[in-house]
Amino acid sequence: MEQNLSQYKIFYEVAKTGNISKAAKDLFISQPAISKAIGKLEDGLDTTLFTRNSRGVQLTDEGQILFEHIHRAFEALSNGELELKRAKEFHMGHIRFGVSNTLCRYIMVSYLKSFIEKYPHVKITIENQSTTRTIAMLEQQKIDLGLVVRPKPQKNLVFLPVMDIEDIFVASPSYLENLRLREGEDADVFQVGNIMLLDRTNMTRRYIDEYMAMNHIEANNLLEVTTMDLLIEFARIGLGVGSVIKEFVKEDLDSGRLVQLKPGTPIHKRTVGFVYYSNRLSNTMNMFLEFVRS
Repeated sequence: MEQNLSQYKIFYEVAKTGNISKAAKDLFISQPAISKAIGKLEDGLDTTLFTRNSRGVQLTDEGQILFEHIHRAFEALSNGELELKRAKEFHMGHIRFGVSNTLCRYIMVSYLKSFIEKYPHVKITIENQSTTRTIAMLEQQKIDLGLVVRPKPQKNLVFLPVMDIEDIFVASPSYLENLRLREGEDADVFQVGNIMLLDRTNMTRRYIDEYMAMNHIEANNLLEVTTMDLLIEFARIGLGVGSVIKEFVKEDLDSGRLVQLKPGTPIHKRTVGFVYYSNRLSNTMNMFLEFVRS
């Protein structure tokens, strides 16, 4: 667009009113300024836009063509302003989250429930995938926020911690009792038992693999499970020893439904939180982050 936007605004008002003095009054500028702006616009477009008569001005055929386009443009601008006003008034907006199935099920849902109750008009999109994929999508600007275990530091990448989690090994009392009856009281559970871990694509699995390697723990009978929910359920029914998140089986531990096995070296806790880029914050993202902090 080669012409000044203010010239189009003046043209638009003059065309609507058909009178320069009326347009000047509506725009709070002088009549000479109106005439000068119209003249500049006509010179710039090399086209006569108005014809003058005793009652005011009238659009030429070329002026009518321009007016129809400008009318649609200013109508679109007006609709945009109205939409922004409604978005602010009703706290509308859109947040795209990335989160693994496990963290979504046990942590994200509780945050979203309370947030949506307070801000029901915000649109929420959730991409369920691995933590590695979540970080990649965040870098590619395909999501706005990720819920992950603390990642490696990156430029402009902010991590807002929300809770610590502890990886533990659990089994049902009946499974442990039957294992000891079969293998003896002194048998190493990890060598003779059925050890259930998440599959190797999972960040938690990699963390547990590193822990077991550092502590020379070998699982001779290994069962890989795709989700934490299944892993917990398999442990409950006595299928084996499962590596789970302690915070997610608290009720089972309190009730005695599951028993925690304690290897010689405890597994270090990890921190879960929301991650985002500080240079890509929207008003709606700020609103959510303030909600989390409070």
